[in-house]
Amino acid sequence: MTKRIAWVLGLLMVAASVTAAYVRPTAKVADQGPKVNLETLIPERFGSWTIDRSIVPVLPNEQQQAALNKIYNQTLSRTYGDAQGHRIMLSVAYGGDQNNGLQVHRPEVCYAAQGFQVHKDQSGELALPYGTLPIKRVLAVQGLRSEPITYWVTVGDKATPVGFQQKLARLVYGFSGKIPDGMLVRVSSIDVDEQRAYQLQDDFVKDMLAGMSPADRARIAGRFGT
Repeated sequence: MTKRIAWVLGLLMVAASVTAAYVRPTAKVADQGPKVNLETLIPERFGSWTIDRSIVPVLPNEQQQAALNKIYNQTLSRTYGDAQGHRIMLSVAYGGDQNNGLQVHRPEVCYAAQGFQVHKDQSGELALPYGTLPIKRVLAVQGLRSEPITYWVTVGDKATPVGFQQKLARLVYGFSGKIPDGMLVRVSSIDVDEQRAYQLQDDFVKDMLAGMSPADRARIAGRFGT
């Protein structure tokens, strides 16, 4: 983070503290639209992908799950496969309150808590027909298991880069008296070839979003161009 960004963030934090007594977010964005149901929001079949129930993604330990239950209203874990034998693990967490104390649970933390070594934490963008999706790439390694990971985060109706802009988005909602909801969407695969894995994950995400209605796509990946 540059000094200028750090300074701006610090100023915003101070401003938020000063106005907290006068502007307290009370209106939950989650209560202002259709309720989210992850089981029906994510199609079981899209493109060449269907659910493979024989493989389960990495799940949080008991202590982590207890913490997640306090943060998120819903979580979903699935594995999808195609006719070529490729497998992609999908994990989605939705929280109706992403204000201040409730932060999305990042894979860097989740995997490290499971005993993985986490490497190559990189930010990027995924080009889509609808716009660009801010993503993060992470490599999690445990023994012979190499798991490249792609994930993104939404705050309210927008996907936001993890870090400063994510915090800024929450502050903007707070100043307007609203409490944003949010999602963390993670896709991963077991592969020692990172670039091959990330390309497959990109293709999977594109197929998944293309297989959803515009409204459902906006829920999971944010609204583009607004």
